[in-house]
Amino acid sequence: MPALEKRSITIHGHSVAYRFGGPEVSEGAPVLLLIHGMAGSSATWREVGRALTKGYTVIAPDLLGHGASAKPRHDYSLGAFAGGLRDLLVALRVRRATIVGQSLGGGIAMQFAYQHPERCERLVLVNSGGLGPEVSWILRALTLPGVEYVMPVLFPGFVRDAGDAVRRKLGAFGVRAPHVEEEWRGYASLTDPETRQAFVKTLRAVIDLGGQSVSAHDRLYLAELLPTLIVWGDKDKIIPVSHAHDAHAAMPGSELVVFEHSGHFPHVEEPQRFAEVLLDFLDRNPPVELDPTDWQERLVGGRPAA
Repeated sequence: MPALEKRSITIHGHSVAYRFGGPEVSEGAPVLLLIHGMAGSSATWREVGRALTKGYTVIAPDLLGHGASAKPRHDYSLGAFAGGLRDLLVALRVRRATIVGQSLGGGIAMQFAYQHPERCERLVLVNSGGLGPEVSWILRALTLPGVEYVMPVLFPGFVRDAGDAVRRKLGAFGVRAPHVEEEWRGYASLTDPETRQAFVKTLRAVIDLGGQSVSAHDRLYLAELLPTLIVWGDKDKIIPVSHAHDAHAAMPGSELVVFEHSGHFPHVEEPQRFAEVLLDFLDRNPPVELDPTDWQERLVGGRPAA
């Protein structure tokens, strides 16, 4: 299968990098929008993305402030990210897509579905943020006032260079630990000053010392309108798997698959199984075009009575 192609587009004066695979948009194939997590990039979807391109157009952006995209002084809230992804789809002439989000990307995916339901056909949440307060103490600590002045010491460039050299040598001997490599890419990205600045703004938009400060739970009942898959790694040390079970219970008709041997990155740790689970879900759940009237009625009616 061909690799995902790196592309870029300018939106609102900012360069947005993305990876693209499968049929061109003009050919009319269904579209998968893959959203990475905090301190990540579209590179996280490289392996699994290739497996999805046979029948789908795959678009995996680098969010603003991440990867090869621009890192402006910007609003890095969930709403701003969701709006930016809407603009990307409009610029690429994509009318609707299945939205797949991992970690922070899951929170953005839920926000996207809430803000732009007419553009969302299905929803896939992978070790998603925004489903409960519990989160790694490291991320909570990085929200402390003044941490941006300490981060250059915590993330020095020479450590990145040494780590990259070790990773290359291990790779030459066939030694791979996908979850460690993914975590290292995130760490290495924070040695760049502009990326660090965007990271701190993004982090503080969703996490404080008490944990995750945003929650989608009061709106999860809306998911009964939308085919939803929840995938989680049972060994996740960043966001506990209990969030998956709670969300599944709160989202009528949702499906839950737990990867017993994976942590925070099941799409990286078990890419073949992840692709099989996702494709099976897509095959069994035809895309939905949400009726604005139904959406309005549920918003006005609020959460259904238990």
